[in-house]
Amino acid sequence: MRFPPAEDIRKLRKVLDVTQAELAKRSGISQSAIAKIERGSISPSYDTVIRLFETLDNLSKGEEGNRTAADVASKGVVTVQCTEKVRAASDLMKTTGFSQLPVLKGDVPVGSISERTILELIRQGKTMDELSETSVARVMGEMFPVVNESTPMDTVTALMTNANAVLVARKGKLVGVITSADLLKLI
Repeated sequence: MRFPPAEDIRKLRKVLDVTQAELAKRSGISQSAIAKIERGSISPSYDTVIRLFETLDNLSKGEEGNRTAADVASKGVVTVQCTEKVRAASDLMKTTGFSQLPVLKGDVPVGSISERTILELIRQGKTMDELSETSVARVMGEMFPVVNESTPMDTVTALMTNANAVLVARKGKLVGVITSADLLKLI
């Protein structure tokens, strides 16, 4: 494989929207070394240039095998407590634009609620007044699977064949969510 000049590392990294820290993590070359290479203040070895360009090439191809849940997850999970009323969950979905929400009891995921769930209850004969005052706990669906940040994306996509979303946790605390919309961004 023929590589462009080392000066092009920064250009290619910027085109791929990859930070120096991310490139360092994926290539095994320190962020400070990458910064010096990009500034031209050091002349990298041939092996270092090869490793950086191969990493950037893999990133440009999507390198699914190395992506983790943390790489793909949307941060700032919007949740609703199981003690809230369905009206509050519905209002939250309207204001955020999300069609589904994880349901928590304190900090622990216990279920999910979606527009589809609410519409199905209406089809079954529940009135809007009944639903608006019903607690989320009484109508919630199954909880979304929870994975660690380092879970490979092939595992996450396998989980999503039976779930509408996957929650991402760090040391037991939710830090992100992956939905089909997040997966479509990878294409």
